[in-house]
Amino acid sequence: MKVTILGNNSALPAFGRHPTAQIVTVYGEMILVDCGEGTQNQMQRYGIRWRNIHHVFISHLHGDHYFGLPGLLNSMSLLGRTAPLYLYGPSALFGIINEILRVAETKLSYPLNFYPLSGATDVLVDNAYFTLTSFPVAHRINCCGLLVQKKTRGRKLLVEKCRELDIPTASYEALKAGADYVGPDGNVVKNELVTEEGPKSLKYAYCADTLFTDSYMDIIKGADTIYHECTYLEADAEKAFQRFHSTAGQAAQIAQMAGCNQLLLGHFSSKYKELEKFEEEAREIFVNSQIAVEGITYDI
Repeated sequence: MKVTILGNNSALPAFGRHPTAQIVTVYGEMILVDCGEGTQNQMQRYGIRWRNIHHVFISHLHGDHYFGLPGLLNSMSLLGRTAPLYLYGPSALFGIINEILRVAETKLSYPLNFYPLSGATDVLVDNAYFTLTSFPVAHRINCCGLLVQKKTRGRKLLVEKCRELDIPTASYEALKAGADYVGPDGNVVKNELVTEEGPKSLKYAYCADTLFTDSYMDIIKGADTIYHECTYLEADAEKAFQRFHSTAGQAAQIAQMAGCNQLLLGHFSSKYKELEKFEEEAREIFVNSQIAVEGITYDI
């Protein structure tokens, strides 16, 4: 599981940085998380193929998190998309999209399936590969974060070893689930002889625009990687509070409290040209903190 940063700035594009957008990739399938202005340009720049995107999550209706969406939806249609797209966001978002399409007399070439966020903790997707769970954060308007959980696909099968022992392919799924193989003669092949530990499950928490709060700690606890907004430095902590945002130090406190392995910092105010101080302030509290750099793909 990986995350590619397409935009790491807050309200305005500035100093070569773009409004919020990122791609989470699980088993080759891509989830677009927020879609600020210029997202499709960033996708082209960094080789993100829209055909691999089947789920889009919009955290809230401040423009820097969704103004790029209408253009992206239209481009997918112009390029002949036929596969369904699943969109999750505030209930008003679907009306906005439909009105834009209506006045432009545009009909999408693919089904757009919309699921409104309730504002509570909700499981949005639960399939064989991953789970998407939205959870409320504390912003000036209704806003939700997203927890992406990659599921384990069982133990890794040692196919050549299975063939050596004449284990039929019909037994492979049971072996991957951890079972021993019992042959027709009653002989038992222990599971550990023909399998090895598979990839573990992983958790990525996207903490969207929010002031400093532990109200969602039970959701993100134990996440392998957390992305947390840090619009301001500690010197502007009062401004962060007034505007329902967090500082770098506060994001680090959340990461420390959650017991995560890695913290990615983003959503920087355009008042800051240089970003090194964000990393410095966060690392004073949580050592494995780093700036989420546009175009970089991070292992979860």
